[in-house]
Amino acid sequence: MPIAKLKEFLDSHQVKYATVAHSPSYTAQELATMTHTSGRELAKAVIVKVDGEFAMLVLPACLHVDFETLGAVLNAGHVRLALEAEFKSEFPDCETGAMPPFGNLYGMTVYVDESLAGAREIAFQAGSHREMMRMAYADFERLAKPIVLRFSALLVA
Repeated sequence: MPIAKLKEFLDSHQVKYATVAHSPSYTAQELATMTHTSGRELAKAVIVKVDGEFAMLVLPACLHVDFETLGAVLNAGHVRLALEAEFKSEFPDCETGAMPPFGNLYGMTVYVDESLAGAREIAFQAGSHREMMRMAYADFERLAKPIVLRFSALLVA
């Protein structure tokens, strides 16, 4: 069960959270709609390669990564979206594409978009395409220790 590692981690830090079982969903926007969660509150995890190293970006479902801005704020020579085939083995206990925003549990630097930082609560896929978790953003920040940057842009329909 993919969510077991995450629950154990959160429980060991006395974090309050709620899990929501739902029909399978494979995109953040689909999950937001299905669970009646605001696209600004639903955090999606995006895996990128920054100068050859994996990193996790966490941003609201209603936004997308502006790679030009990200490269500039990281002062990186090369930034790109990682392919699922490249990072699948980095998350052995998660379904591909359903990683929780705790890249630190998998040895990755976590960057959170400033538009999500300071939110009262966030929701996110919890390692499965059938389970979502909600928790206080302050607890996420305390445990994931993300670096807060501005790297997002509005999704264009």
